[in-house]
Amino acid sequence: MISEMVSVPADRLTLSGDFVVPDASRATVLFVHGVHTSRHTPATQSVAAELHRAGFGTLAMDLFSETEGRRPEAMGELRVDIDMLGRRLIAAVDWLKAQPDTRTLPVILFAAGAEAAVALIAAAALPEEVSAVVLWDGQPEPADAALERVRVPVLFVEGGEDPEDLRSSRRTAERIAGPHAVREVRGASHRLQRPGALDQAAAVIEEWFTEVRRPAP
Repeated sequence: MISEMVSVPADRLTLSGDFVVPDASRATVLFVHGVHTSRHTPATQSVAAELHRAGFGTLAMDLFSETEGRRPEAMGELRVDIDMLGRRLIAAVDWLKAQPDTRTLPVILFAAGAEAAVALIAAAALPEEVSAVVLWDGQPEPADAALERVRVPVLFVEGGEDPEDLRSSRRTAERIAGPHAVREVRGASHRLQRPGALDQAAAVIEEWFTEVRRPAP
């Protein structure tokens, strides 16, 4: 099993990430962070741990460099540059595809909240390199123009106690060109805030990815 902090070149910068590859890994889940979240959040670590147990590798990436992260006055402009963040995410996917232990593995983009738009932009640009996208309580509106160019499978995961978010995800999913699904974690609300909700979300992701990778009869 590989477990290390890595440096990924992107957009003339170096971005930090936590890279874990279990033995006989089935796929690599690339966690997208930077707009409102960090790779160090307990939620990311909890879901990643469940995915490791299920045989998935992970790369948890911050799309801002350490230098940018220490300059609050610059963050407002950077946070709304979704296209720039998309380029950085594309560079991270390219990095995964260049690593000996992950180059042949499917790549799943995992994004929450505002990072959802970044993941969709990257998926639209890399239909051969990205195998699937998971949006957890996603806010994909800034990627509106890219939705009809996304041809890889996309899963929306929402808490069952947020009916408006569920309706919004279903409306957005219908605009995606590729296969799509909306799954709810029953009893959970915003950002799946309920004991056990994160573990349940990880199980939903594992089941769905197995389903979409199953060969057609």
